[in-house]
Amino acid sequence: MTTPIIRIEGLGKLYKIGEQQRARKGPTFGETLVTAFTRPFGKGSGHNASKEFWALRNVSFDVAEGEVVGVIGRNGAGKSTLFKILSRITDPTEGSAQLNGRVASLLEVGTGFHPELTGRENIFLNGAILGMTRAEIRKKLDEIVAFSEVEKFLDTPVKRYSSGMYVRLAFSVAAHLEPEILIVDEVLAVGDAAFQAKCLGKMRGISETDGRTVMFVSHNLASIRQLCQRVCLLDKGEITVIGAPDEAIGRYLSDAVVGKKVSVADWDDRETTGDARIVEIELQPGDVGEIAVIKMGQPLRIKMEVEIPEPLSDPNFGMLVYDSSGTPLLDLRSLHQILLVGRVTGRIAVQLEVAQLGLYPGHYFLSPWISDTGNRRNLDFPKMCVAFDVSPSGSDVDAQLDRDWGAYFVPSTWSVV
Repeated sequence: MTTPIIRIEGLGKLYKIGEQQRARKGPTFGETLVTAFTRPFGKGSGHNASKEFWALRNVSFDVAEGEVVGVIGRNGAGKSTLFKILSRITDPTEGSAQLNGRVASLLEVGTGFHPELTGRENIFLNGAILGMTRAEIRKKLDEIVAFSEVEKFLDTPVKRYSSGMYVRLAFSVAAHLEPEILIVDEVLAVGDAAFQAKCLGKMRGISETDGRTVMFVSHNLASIRQLCQRVCLLDKGEITVIGAPDEAIGRYLSDAVVGKKVSVADWDDRETTGDARIVEIELQPGDVGEIAVIKMGQPLRIKMEVEIPEPLSDPNFGMLVYDSSGTPLLDLRSLHQILLVGRVTGRIAVQLEVAQLGLYPGHYFLSPWISDTGNRRNLDFPKMCVAFDVSPSGSDVDAQLDRDWGAYFVPSTWSVV
């Protein structure tokens, strides 16, 4: 039987919230003094203010050589902790992770590069860390630079790079310096769409052509489905599913709340700055009842209620619509209409309307969002938090529609000319 290139057995990571984490054992001299002086006054005496939090628990699976494995889960599920352990950035509390080969990791913008060194110098530094000789790195240099498209800035210190430039070079280095195992976290989301597609193609080539192993975390479920042979779904630090992409993605999406009026104020899986919070989504389809079911071709209205703690000028609102595999289908945003709401604070509500919903019958998901003026950054973005169904309208034409032919129906006019 072939030995797996990655073997993870009973892996667990315990953090103590409220207590500083460090690799060294025992308190510093300063901490000892503080403890000695505070104990008589009741602080730290017979009392531990920290709380235990298992970021990972009982995680076990193998990865074969040349396999591409995706890891998905809501925010806080343990994905990044798992990858930090595999990358030897942090140690596990229990269990083991055995990697039989050189590892290149791309976990977050800034990891692995020295900000004061130039792009060229960092390429050689990363290669040396991977155990490559200077001659081997020089042989790959032209490929790395060409792929990254940052040749003009190669001799500029990377601290002056934009986040997009940084990721371009970092991914190119990690992918071209011939590691046996490539570990990539959500960091690719920083790049533009064309570069993301380029990176996905490279990862596919690394696996299929070069026989190297890839582990990949992403919230882009379409990319996970397209690239990975197996997908591991983590929930609260434990494996829920590890298997075929459709099975794991289906379980992941099943957490979304189905209903005509859904509270999303406490939805954990979100990107937020705290400047705004989407608290409720209400769908107003034609059918009565508590479950949101919209007939194909009917109007769809979605009301979004938002809490804005401090005054905010002309925010933008949007709604992403995904199919049952997590592929984004529709991008509905107030910016297209140039909706100006002025300076707002407190609780406000906005409504969008689709005059004729052309989605084919099936199960769909919503990700609402609010961004600042100019749409430069997301203020709140709860991901895939609401689900709804589209049913056939009952016409003979609808009965012939099949998702194999497309995602949605667009009315058209035909004539003989």
